[in-house]
Amino acid sequence: MDKKPRPRKRNATPGAELHLVIITGLSGSGKGSVVKVFEDSGYYCVDNLPVELLRRFVELIQQTDEVQRVAAVVDIREGQRLENLPGLVAELRDAPLRLTLLFLEASDEAITRRFSETRRPHPLARGVAGAEGGVRRGIQAERRRLATIRAGADVVIDTSKFNVHELRAYVQEKVIQAGLAPGLQIGVTSFGFRNGLPSDADLVFDVRFLPNPNYIATLRQHTGKDPKVGAYIRGFPQTGEFIHRIRDLLAYLIPHYMHEGKSYLNIAVGCTGGRHRSVYIAEALRRELRQLGYKPSLAHRDLRR
Repeated sequence: MDKKPRPRKRNATPGAELHLVIITGLSGSGKGSVVKVFEDSGYYCVDNLPVELLRRFVELIQQTDEVQRVAAVVDIREGQRLENLPGLVAELRDAPLRLTLLFLEASDEAITRRFSETRRPHPLARGVAGAEGGVRRGIQAERRRLATIRAGADVVIDTSKFNVHELRAYVQEKVIQAGLAPGLQIGVTSFGFRNGLPSDADLVFDVRFLPNPNYIATLRQHTGKDPKVGAYIRGFPQTGEFIHRIRDLLAYLIPHYMHEGKSYLNIAVGCTGGRHRSVYIAEALRRELRQLGYKPSLAHRDLRR
C-alpha cells in the first residue's frame, strides 16, 4: 500500500496558516464575481470544485508553502453530493487551518431578473415550462436545499441591491480587508423614511421625534454634519437622553450578537429626508460605539438626494 506523502513543514511565521474560503450560495447571487475579487486579492481560486475532492485539495495545498490563501466555489451544480458539504466543513474546522464559509444570497426578484438578463436557465429549473415561473420554482427549491449550509456560514451577504462593481467593492472592503469576519462587523447608516427603509437594516431607530432643522430657514440648506445643525439638534434635552439610551442598548446587545456568531450588524437611523437629524444621530452613535471599543463603518444613504 502506498503511503501518503508527508506534508512539508509550513512556515511558523504569523499568518502562514492556510486560509480556506468556501464560497457558496444561491445561483445568480454573484459567486462568479466574488471569486474574482478573491483571485485579484492573491487567493488561489477554484470554481465548481467537487465536494468529494475538497478534502484532498486541502491536503495537496498543505504540502506546499507556496499557497497559503485558497478560495473554492462549491454550489448546487454538485447535485445531491452538496448535502455532504456541512459535514465536511465541520471536519475541516477541526483541521490545522483557518476556514471561512461565505454564503451569497439575493431576493427572488433580483435573481429572477438576473437570469432573465443573461437568458440562462436556473440549474434547478431546466426543462420546466415557463421561463420566469421555472426560475422562481428553482430558487425556492434551492433555498430549501441550501438552508443547512446557510445556517452554518461565517458570513452571509445579500447581493440584491448590488451591481457587479458595487459587489466587488463591498467584498473587498467588508470581507477581505476586514479580515473575513474576525468578529462582528458593525455598520451605521442614516436614511430618510420618504426614500424607504435600508434593505439590510438589522436595527432601525426613528429619530423623527426630534425637532426638525428643515423648518429653520438658516439651517435648511445644511446637513447634520454642519456644526450649526448639530448645535440645534443637541440643544434639546431629549437628544442627549436618546443617544445615552441607545448607547446602553447597544452595549447590551452587541456582546450577545457576537456570542451567537452574527457576522454583521447594520444599524439604521432614519428621519424624514435623511439629511439632518438622522445624519447627526448616526455620527453620534458611531462615536459612542468607538468609545465602547468597536470600529463601526458609517454611511449616509440619502445625504445627496
